[in-house]
Amino acid sequence: MIVLIPAYEPDERLVHLVRALRRERPTTDVVLVDDGSGPAYAPVFAAAADAGATLLTHPVNQGKGRALKTGFTYVATQHPGQGVVCADCDGQHTPADILAVADHALAEDTAVVLGARQFTGSVPLRSRFGNACTRWAFRAGTGCSVQDTQTGLRAYPAHMLPWLLGVRGERFEYELVVLLRAAAEGLPVEEITIATVYLDGNASSHFRPLVDSARIYAPLVRFAASSLLAFAVDALVLLALMALSGSLLASVVGARVASSSVNFAVNRLWVFRRRARQPAGREAIRYWVLAVALLLAGYGALWALTGMGVPLLVAKVGTDLALFVVGYQVQRTAVFAGTTRPVPAAQRSHSERSVNAG
Repeated sequence: MIVLIPAYEPDERLVHLVRALRRERPTTDVVLVDDGSGPAYAPVFAAAADAGATLLTHPVNQGKGRALKTGFTYVATQHPGQGVVCADCDGQHTPADILAVADHALAEDTAVVLGARQFTGSVPLRSRFGNACTRWAFRAGTGCSVQDTQTGLRAYPAHMLPWLLGVRGERFEYELVVLLRAAAEGLPVEEITIATVYLDGNASSHFRPLVDSARIYAPLVRFAASSLLAFAVDALVLLALMALSGSLLASVVGARVASSSVNFAVNRLWVFRRRARQPAGREAIRYWVLAVALLLAGYGALWALTGMGVPLLVAKVGTDLALFVVGYQVQRTAVFAGTTRPVPAAQRSHSERSVNAG
């Protein structure tokens, strides 16, 4: 596997990491992407290249997601058939952990392998709290449990590189969007435990708490907002139709038609980012088959619960919560599975230079 390290304004820890990787496994190919760090950091990158790394350069800062895509493009074209293990440049990932994640990916031949931190010991509060919130939101939005959603240590097999280039996102949000897309498409994600390393309170991090947190949480908010909107429409229409007709069956059917129409449109255009002009026929058929199945299950549950004296609104909330996980899993794996709006593949930097190890 190729070790890919995006870097912005790094220090000597980057050089030490390249040297350690080459020392522990001399056959390791390391690709660095200088994401517009500027002339002041040229000596650091030159030293890393002298240690045996290949250097790709962005003339200006474009974000971590774009730097990763530049690296993916380079590996796909210059090292076809090779997978990639991505690591950070700030000393948070030890050479042993980087190589362990790479070896696990090669052995299992799975889609994504994450180096998962356990967040024990001396961990900055913002890092501990931020990862806990993201982990909870990710599970609520996707139904998938991931210990470390924000880890930068990840391995991908060669066949996933074109897929990775099609994932939206240019900055810190990109890596979370990758996980969301993997969950939405039912791709296997595995985790192995790595050391939790924070140096100087993580002072070297270029993560901007407000701006980059907004970018990271935006996809999760879209997932949650779509479901909440459909739930609100369904509940309001159900209560209105019950007041007008007194028929539970007619009210459930009418409410589900209204809410599922809204949910399909929002999921297709906003959550899963399909283009409006892209044919929707097959997706609509799959979606409505699912909607009918959930309608029957929902009606049966409401009929049984209200028959036992449970208030309608309480029964409605309980039923929808129970069916949410099943409905979402089917949507992500069968209804909207596939690529979203494509992003042009990153181009190889004109200022790339390669230095071969002796």
